[in-house]
Amino acid sequence: MTTLRQKHRRETARTLAFLSPWLIGVSVFFLYPLVSTVYFSFMKYDGFTPPTWTGLRNWQYVFTDYPFFWPALRNTLWLVVVMVTLRVLFGLGIGLLITKVKTGAGFFRTAFYLPYLAPPVAATMAFAFLLNPGTGPVNNILGSIGLPQPGWFNDPSWSKPALTMLALWGIGDLMVIFMASLLDVPQEQYEAASLDGAGAWQRFRFVTLPNISPIVLFAVVTGVIQTMQYYTQPLIAGKVASGVIGGAGQQFEPGYPEKSTLTLPQLVYHLGFQRFDTGGASVIALVLFALAMVFTGFLMRSMTERSAA
Repeated sequence: MTTLRQKHRRETARTLAFLSPWLIGVSVFFLYPLVSTVYFSFMKYDGFTPPTWTGLRNWQYVFTDYPFFWPALRNTLWLVVVMVTLRVLFGLGIGLLITKVKTGAGFFRTAFYLPYLAPPVAATMAFAFLLNPGTGPVNNILGSIGLPQPGWFNDPSWSKPALTMLALWGIGDLMVIFMASLLDVPQEQYEAASLDGAGAWQRFRFVTLPNISPIVLFAVVTGVIQTMQYYTQPLIAGKVASGVIGGAGQQFEPGYPEKSTLTLPQLVYHLGFQRFDTGGASVIALVLFALAMVFTGFLMRSMTERSAA
């Protein structure tokens, strides 16, 4: 019995040794920050003085008194639903087209992938210049052919569509992922479907989609998580459109124009590092975490039920 116990302890120690890098990483970079965020959400803490217990005051402030929270939540959810959907559809469509091209596929693949490599700040500033309602070349072209000239980043009703256009421009990452999955679909299944009289749409629906459904789920889940962290592009777009591009230390109320580009990650930075309200920033961070978990769980369950059916 003693020998069996010693053997079991050695196996347990060996298993923990192999798992130790993962356990340390999860503990340091996930569990500790999560527990700390929950702790500070009930505290008044500015980063300089010791934290003091405030109970639900931070939660009440964020949900009822902080005027930026609900506009930022609506904008974030809009971007999650619209931007992620269009990016997945556009990336899949571009991947399908390039896999069907007989000549010049390498050129088109490179042309669509290169924008993804552009730094986010530089890409956003370039888009803000191109979509400038007064001097931008896009509106000049639209005006020359008699089409309406939107305000883009200066118009609350057009700012989020402009951000979506920027996201679709940098679609190269999803295009490459979808291309790899499309090229991995067995050709015999297409040939069998064609012999059965299936058209292009039926082949896509009954052959292509079932084979690439895990990749679609991956693209949607990662897209939701990335959009929940959407910070740089809307902040830079708002700054450039408003003309507030200053030096270090200059504060800027995010969300121009009229809070239409405001997102929850911007509020986390604004509260935590500009107003030194760590408690309020922790509340918004926990809301972001909960939303990401809800979206991910819903998507995973939907895909599992569809696969089982």
